Amino acid sequence: MTTTSRGPRAALEQVEIHDGRRWHRVCELADLVPGRGAAVLLGTEQVAVFRDRSGTVYAVANRDPFSGAQVMSRGLLGSRGPVPTLASPMYKHVFDLRDGRCLDEDAAPDGSPAVLRVWPARRATAAVSVHTEGV
Repeated sequence: MTTTSRGPRAALEQVEIHDGRRWHRVCELADLVPGRGAAVLLGTEQVAVFRDRSGTVYAVANRDPFSGAQVMSRGLLGSRGPVPTLASPMYKHVFDLRDGRCLDEDAAPDGSPAVLRVWPARRATAAVSVHTEGV
């Protein structure tokens, strides 16, 4: 018999209140390999969750604004000086993980701003949680 891992999956019923905000537990910290990402589903939104080598966690939209593909969880973590970055696996555009803006281009091909949606993410003991509004 062959079994496959489904990877991290968000359980929306696992919600906690911290600092007056709702945090959705998306995975165990051990599920995230440092330097690599994982895609989770929050409601109908695909979210790319990352843990860098220092242990900081990030959550951004999984949709690449340039290609439209849901691939950002497969991007490459890095930095430009003190700025933590994520490079898209499609066209290699680099995004600031703090605010989601593209550091290479101001606009996507359709004219919309070249920005990834960013959600606050935090480590809580051995779990990773994402703060979402309206999900």
